[in-house]
Amino acid sequence: KYAWVLDKLKAERERGITIDIALWKFETAKYYVTIIDAPGHRDFIKNMITGTSQADCAVLIVAAGTGEFEAGISKNGQTREHALLAFTLGVKQLIVGVNKMDSTEPPYSESRFEEIKKEVSSYIKKIGYNPAAVAFVPIS
Repeated sequence: KYAWVLDKLKAERERGITIDIALWKFETAKYYVTIIDAPGHRDFIKNMITGTSQADCAVLIVAAGTGEFEAGISKNGQTREHALLAFTLGVKQLIVGVNKMDSTEPPYSESRFEEIKKEVSSYIKKIGYNPAAVAFVPIS
């Protein structure tokens, strides 16, 4: 819905997916911040790697919907692939956004959130992240 903020290419807006990386910079009293929007779609993995390799922290978006989460966390799923690539590319800080919490049954299910948190924590620990240092945030 809000992808148009960073998705500038006509094809991105028409298809509703990020194709190329986009940067958005701002500063706070303490920090200079650059948001790098990288594609998540498997067809644009090279662009995802380009964006991720520049990051200090990654925000891994995980879909909470039944079937969507399971596909992403499966052996060849993109959730696993993106987390592994981020760690391999040197991104040691991770935030996990559990998206589409409004589509869980019941909506905003705490048990579904905890189930996802447990499973993602188990996987990211195997690849080198410390799950205790990773923030899990329910979003929609």
